[in-house]
Amino acid sequence: MAGADRQWRVAVPVTPRRQWLRIFVVGLALWLATVAVIFLTGNPTLLPTLVLLGSFLVPVTFVAWAFQRRDTGEVTVSGVFGTFLAGGVLGILASAVLESYLLRPSVLLFLSVGLIEEAAKLAALALLTRRMRLKSVRDGMILGAAVGFGFSALESAGYAFIALFTVQGLSVVQVVQTEILRGLVAPVGHGLWTAILGGVLFAPSGRDHFVIGIRLIYAYLGVSVLHALWDAMHAIAFYLTLLFTGSRGLLNPDGSLGRPTPAQAVLMPVLEGLGLALVAVLGLVWLTALWRSARRGPGRPESGWRVPTGFGRPAASRP
Repeated sequence: MAGADRQWRVAVPVTPRRQWLRIFVVGLALWLATVAVIFLTGNPTLLPTLVLLGSFLVPVTFVAWAFQRRDTGEVTVSGVFGTFLAGGVLGILASAVLESYLLRPSVLLFLSVGLIEEAAKLAALALLTRRMRLKSVRDGMILGAAVGFGFSALESAGYAFIALFTVQGLSVVQVVQTEILRGLVAPVGHGLWTAILGGVLFAPSGRDHFVIGIRLIYAYLGVSVLHALWDAMHAIAFYLTLLFTGSRGLLNPDGSLGRPTPAQAVLMPVLEGLGLALVAVLGLVWLTALWRSARRGPGRPESGWRVPTGFGRPAASRP
């Protein structure tokens, strides 16, 4: 057992400490410099730089932070950032296609979005990591976070691009506000949810198969619910405000939206913020428990449906 522990330690190359902090500081300085130059010069050709730097800064920083906590040498720099980019693109493209065909206005709209997007990211993760020889829970969480943060970065870039266009013309202020807001909440969004799924996916999996067991199904449904609650929190806060204060102000007699009273204008964002904080805490507690419960090294076998991950050779059972 001691020899196995030494093997795991030797398998993980050493990287500079706090590399993630250097990435964040340099990236933030470049983003602030871009904002300043745009306001000074009004040069519109810098807008793509502003959008990309702001959208990718926090996701890349957290992927670098997670990379330094990997389990095995199979999780390399190129592998993590390849998973970040390819997984993000595959996840967001699959989600866009599925949502365009499957989503319909209903009371379950937010849950449907959560189910679709989490399934797309999970499938992208499984596709990109199918040939890994050793699948440990912690490596699965790191690679899952890479896919989730890649998805988040591309989604944030899309929202920032949309925010650029207003009825008054191009608005750099709107872009900056959007990127700051999404950067602040990025650590407790897609990266967190897909990290949980990645750990659960890798836990019972072997070299030549993934195991689709009941635990993975429960985890998928759980993170989808967290995702849905996060997306729906503005609407939830709206209805809770109606419940606590009555409809006068928020709703006109004909049922259309009105102007909130001063009390409603304070209560609704407070309720929304508390709700988002609660969802974030639930996800972080789940992630922390999964990380601490994982033993170092490959996961343990579990009964379930084994999905072969290698092509052209039979799926081998783990001892």
